[in-house]
Amino acid sequence: MTQETSQTVGTVDPVLAGFRSSIDNIDAALIHMLAERFRITKAVGEYKAKTDLPASDPGREERQIARLRKLAEDANLDPDFGEKFIRFVIDEVIHHHERAKNEV
Repeated sequence: MTQETSQTVGTVDPVLAGFRSSIDNIDAALIHMLAERFRITKAVGEYKAKTDLPASDPGREERQIARLRKLAEDANLDPDFGEKFIRFVIDEVIHHHERAKNEV
């Protein structure tokens, strides 16, 4: 019986299960951290809307991207991936800020 076949009939590789458990825990932590980040950026968006500040701050965004690319590099994570990830988050935050501005 191959390993693939043995896994399909219900046996579990304990090493793989341990890795997957760790991945699941990290995924949960990432979701909770993103939720907290978005709670804070929501408050920023509301403040910007009330004080008539622009939804985006291109200078800060570029500084953040540069800082996070360096952090990614230091952590042996592909800096391009790190940049794609943070750009996705920043774009979503700007979308939320624009929506907050339209609600004021």
